[in-house]
Amino acid sequence: MNLFSCIWIYRRFLLILFTLLILLPLPVILHNKEAECAYTLFVVAVFWLTEALPLSVTALLPALMFPLFGILPSKKVASAYFKDFHLLLIGVICLATSIEKWNLHRRIALRMVMMLGANPAWLTLGFMGCTAFLSMWLSNTSTTAMVMPIVEAVVQQIISAEAQVKATQMTYFNGSTNLGLEMNECANGYETNEKKEKTKPVLRQSNDAAKISTKMELEKNAVTRTKYRTKKDHMMCKLMCLCIAYSSTIGGLTTITGTSTNLIFAEHFNTRYPECRCINFGSWFMLSFPLAIIILLLSWIWLQWLFLGFNFKEMFTCGKTKTVEQKACEEVIKQEYLKLGPIRYQEIVTLVLFIIMALLWFSREPGFASGWSALFSEYPGFATDSTVALLIGLLFFLIPAKKLTKTTPTGGIVAFDYSPLITWKEFQSFMPWDIAILVGGGFALADGCENSGLSKWIGNKLSPLGSLPLWLIILISSLLVTSLTEVASNPATITLLLPILAPLAEAIHVNPLYILLPTTLCTSFAFLLPVANPPNAIVFSYGHLKVIDMVKAGLGVNIVGVAVVMLGMCTWIVPMFDLNTYPSWASAVSNETMP
Repeated sequence: MNLFSCIWIYRRFLLILFTLLILLPLPVILHNKEAECAYTLFVVAVFWLTEALPLSVTALLPALMFPLFGILPSKKVASAYFKDFHLLLIGVICLATSIEKWNLHRRIALRMVMMLGANPAWLTLGFMGCTAFLSMWLSNTSTTAMVMPIVEAVVQQIISAEAQVKATQMTYFNGSTNLGLEMNECANGYETNEKKEKTKPVLRQSNDAAKISTKMELEKNAVTRTKYRTKKDHMMCKLMCLCIAYSSTIGGLTTITGTSTNLIFAEHFNTRYPECRCINFGSWFMLSFPLAIIILLLSWIWLQWLFLGFNFKEMFTCGKTKTVEQKACEEVIKQEYLKLGPIRYQEIVTLVLFIIMALLWFSREPGFASGWSALFSEYPGFATDSTVALLIGLLFFLIPAKKLTKTTPTGGIVAFDYSPLITWKEFQSFMPWDIAILVGGGFALADGCENSGLSKWIGNKLSPLGSLPLWLIILISSLLVTSLTEVASNPATITLLLPILAPLAEAIHVNPLYILLPTTLCTSFAFLLPVANPPNAIVFSYGHLKVIDMVKAGLGVNIVGVAVVMLGMCTWIVPMFDLNTYPSWASAVSNETMP
C-alpha cells in the first residue's frame, strides 16, 4: 500500500522519467535528425497531453533539445518564441484591458443576455454565429481575444443572477428544501438542489438530491478567481470557452483571407498552376460556406450534448411559458443593466477604438478589392494585422481617460496630470505571458520539424497512396494532416505538405484540387490541444478547461469536420471545379516540387 501511495505522490516525476527513457532508443538507434526531432516532438506531445509539467515549461523544451541535437542553433530557436503573433496579442490585450477596466464588456454582455435570453443552448449558438462571422474577416486569434472577455462576462452574469435568485428564494422558504435556479431547465431537464452548509443537517431530501448536493463543491479558479457554485456552472464555462475557440476556427474556413492556411494554399496553387483561374474569393466562399455552416451546427450540438445535455423536444417547443426561476433571473439581469447607468466617455472611446481596429483589419487586404495596404505598395507584406493591433494598442496608453487632481494647502482642488485609458501595470496584469511562451513553443517545434526534414519524411510516406481508391487517398491525407496540425503550426503544416501532395496528384493523374482542397481545409482542424492553435491557447488561459476537456471535445469536432469535408468533396464541390476530369492546366506542369 505504501508503494502505491509513493508512486501516486511522485506520479508526475515518474511519468517524465519513463517518457524520456522509453522514447530514448529513437534517437540513439536511428541517430539522424528526423529521429532526434521526432523524439523531441513525442516528448513534448506527451508532456502537453498529461500536463506532467506546466504547459509553458514544456513549451521551453524545444529551446533546450534542438540545440543539443544539432537541429537548430540556440539563437534561431529563441527567435521562434517571439513572432508576429505575439505583437498581435499585445495589441489585442490592450483592447481587452480597456474593455474590462471600464466595464464595456459587462454592458455588452448584459445587453446580449437580455436579447437572447438565459438559455445556455441558444446563447451558445448565438455566440458561435457571431464569432464565426467575425472570424470570416478578422484573424481567428483577434476574434477569439476580443469575444472571450464578453463571453466570460455573460457566463459570470448568468451565474451571479442565478445565485441572487436563489438567495432571494431562501428568504421565503426559510429552512425548507428549495430547488436551485436552473438556467437550462428547458434544455436538459436537470435539477440541482441548493447547496447546504456542511455543519447543518439536510432535511427532506431524496437520495438523488443528496448525491447532487454532495457534488456541489466550490472550485476556485486560479486565473479568473471564479467560484463555481455547481458542477453545471463549471460545465457551462467550459462549453462557452470551447464554442468560441472552435467557431473562430470554423469561421476562418469561409474566406480566403479568413486564415493563413487558405492564403498559403491560394498563393501556392496560383503560382504552380497559373493557367487555372478557378480559385478566387467568390469560388472559395461558395465551396466553403456550406461546409462551415454544417460543421458549426453539428459542433454546437456535439458540445452542448457533451457538457450540458441536449433535449430537442424541450428546446424546440414553441410558445413555452418561462419558469418562475427563468423570469426572476432575467429580471435580475435587467436590473443589473440599469445599474450601469448611461454609457460613459471611457466606454465610448474604447468602443470606437474597437470598431476602428476591426475596420482596419478588414480593409487591409479584403481580397475582393484593394485595401489600404496598397498605399504602401513599395513595401508589400510589411504591414500585417499586428501593425494595426499595435497602432490601436498604443492609443490606449495615450488617450486621456480622466484628470488627476490633488488638494492644495489652501484646500483647493487642482488638476496636475491625466490618467490614460490603461496603464502599463494594468496591461501586465492582463497579458498572458505563459500563453505567449506556449504558442512560441509550437512555432519552435514547427521550425525544428522543417529544418530536420521530419515533415518532409512524413510527407514522402504518402507516395504509396497512389494505388488506393481516390476517396481513401483523400480520407488518409485529411486524417494525417488533421493529426499533424495538432502538434505543428497550421501554416507550417500546409506549407510543407502542399509541394508534396500536388506532384502526388499529378503522378496518379487526378485533378490536384481533389487532394489539395480537403487537405487545406483539414489543416485548420486543430481542436485537440491548447497549443494546437492560438484561439485554443487563448480560451485555455481563462482557466476553466483542462487539457483532457479539450481533447474529448476536440476529437468529436475533428471527426465532424473531416466527415463534412468528405461529404462536400463527394457532392457539390465536384461540379464546381469539374473534379472528375484531369485538367489541361495540370498536365502542363512539371513534377518538380516547389521550393
